[in-house]
Amino acid sequence: MKKIPWQDRPKNSNEIIWRYSENPIINRFAIPNSNSVFNSAVVPFEDGFAGVFRCDNKAVQMNIFAGFSKNALDWEINHKPIQMKAGNTTMIDSDYKYDPRVVFIDDRYWITWCNGYHGPTIGIGYTFDFKEFFQCENAFLPFNRNGVLFPQKIDGKYAMLSRPSDNGHTPFGDIYLSYSPDMKYWGEHRCVMKTAAFEQSGWQSTKIGAGPIPILTSEGWLMLYHGVINTCNGFRYAMGAAILDKEQPDIVKYRTRDYLLGPAVNYEQVGDVPNVVFPCAALHDIEEDKIAIYYGAADTVVALAFGHISEIIEFTKNNSF
Repeated sequence: MKKIPWQDRPKNSNEIIWRYSENPIINRFAIPNSNSVFNSAVVPFEDGFAGVFRCDNKAVQMNIFAGFSKNALDWEINHKPIQMKAGNTTMIDSDYKYDPRVVFIDDRYWITWCNGYHGPTIGIGYTFDFKEFFQCENAFLPFNRNGVLFPQKIDGKYAMLSRPSDNGHTPFGDIYLSYSPDMKYWGEHRCVMKTAAFEQSGWQSTKIGAGPIPILTSEGWLMLYHGVINTCNGFRYAMGAAILDKEQPDIVKYRTRDYLLGPAVNYEQVGDVPNVVFPCAALHDIEEDKIAIYYGAADTVVALAFGHISEIIEFTKNNSF
């Protein structure tokens, strides 16, 4: 197993999740003409790592780009966006692409993203080598965001989390689960988790959405997610965790009342969209009890945080509501 990025918890810190001291790891001008690079996804690949990155250009057009790294810290991102070929459909229209997730299932790497097709919906594609990409049918009708696949089939079917939304900045949103036999037709939609009452947990009272690919643990599926509160100064995004039942992941066993990581330092509080911590990917090592979480900060840069999986699980169980 490849060594994931790691930095020990700072001395005198009692945080469950702690930030990488060299953040941000990818700056907003990482490629020519980029305005920002954020909300991106990474996976182990060959002798290193590969990723799909959201890069908005200086016209603020949203698109996704492939990238590679030997250590998952220093990234070389292609200067041209991914060009899709026909996968299980010839309909590959897209007005924009953003907020990708990537997961290896069976024999290929699957990519999901927010796809512009008469409004935002969930686009699906796949690649074998991060050089040639194939686009499939959109999973859902507009409007939808935050499509996150499980890393293995459940009861013989592909499973995906998403957040039905509207065509704007979405002042609402709950997490749903859907199944597919073939990555083309989706159904069996189930509500997984709704926003919290403000009095219970204000940071996730406006909307919530799944983050990185869920991780299977002895307690169930560990799902990191973002939660949003609508403050007098606009939306504020933070990160929490939930544990879903292994066999029926629409059942929530535990869910954090307190957030695990919220915007508190300059690169999270200042940017194109202030006060945003938006997790999109995680590299983990169950045996070493480590997780490295990649998150978009202030919709401008990519940052990294670390934690111990066992501590996150215990925090989620003890802090649940």
